[in-house]
Amino acid sequence: MEDLIRLLIANKRILNNKKNNLELTKEEAHYLNNVMRIKTGKEILVTNGEGLLWKAKKVTKNFIEISELDKPYLLNKQDNVLLGIAVVIPKNGFEDILRMCTEIGIDFIQPLFSERQINKNLNLSRKFSRWDTIIKESVEQSERLWKPSILNGIDIINWIEERDNQDTFSISVTRNDSFDYLNKWLKKQHEVLDKKNGVLWNVIGPEGGWSSREIEFFIKNKIPLVKLSNNILRTSTATVKASSILNQWRNDLKLDN
Repeated sequence: MEDLIRLLIANKRILNNKKNNLELTKEEAHYLNNVMRIKTGKEILVTNGEGLLWKAKKVTKNFIEISELDKPYLLNKQDNVLLGIAVVIPKNGFEDILRMCTEIGIDFIQPLFSERQINKNLNLSRKFSRWDTIIKESVEQSERLWKPSILNGIDIINWIEERDNQDTFSISVTRNDSFDYLNKWLKKQHEVLDKKNGVLWNVIGPEGGWSSREIEFFIKNKIPLVKLSNNILRTSTATVKASSILNQWRNDLKLDN
């Protein structure tokens, strides 16, 4: 594939542009003109974050022209098995988590609250726009064609109670040798392939660990507990490891099929 600058632009904007001339936002124009210094007439690539990629050309400082809108340059179907990472928001490093989960290939990111969370004074409405921008930039950088969804923050117990029963969960824990490692547990999840529109989640807890009440809730609701490592991992490290294991499992499924 050609090594061209990419822009992620919402599908609604792409479809609503007149005569294939699409007006750039202030941020997009700044990125093309001032950061990447793309000259008028030069080609770029545009994705809608929903599996489609088009060639486009910069026609002015503020407009691009998408060629053959009805004939995408590339079409990438969404995976049959969708992957989710749910993580209790740490005091530091959550933005790095968003970047790395996006680059690895996670489809859904769920910010969580828990009893032992270090930083609970979060105004998520102010942070959400920035988080979405970080994901957007990571999609462009990693050349993904599907943009992950970041969901609204919620308490871990409320979230599990509200999730669709098509979803499959595992909860990462530490200091317990009686549970399977995540990669071993995943090999047993054959029924996941039969769940349409479900998400396979791994849940990463706070650096202080799950509370006894939360552990009791997981056990009572028969939610599998798994290990990621013999070592104690920081939230960001645990999230990257879990994301990598999930993505490798899905890749292996594709090869087997």
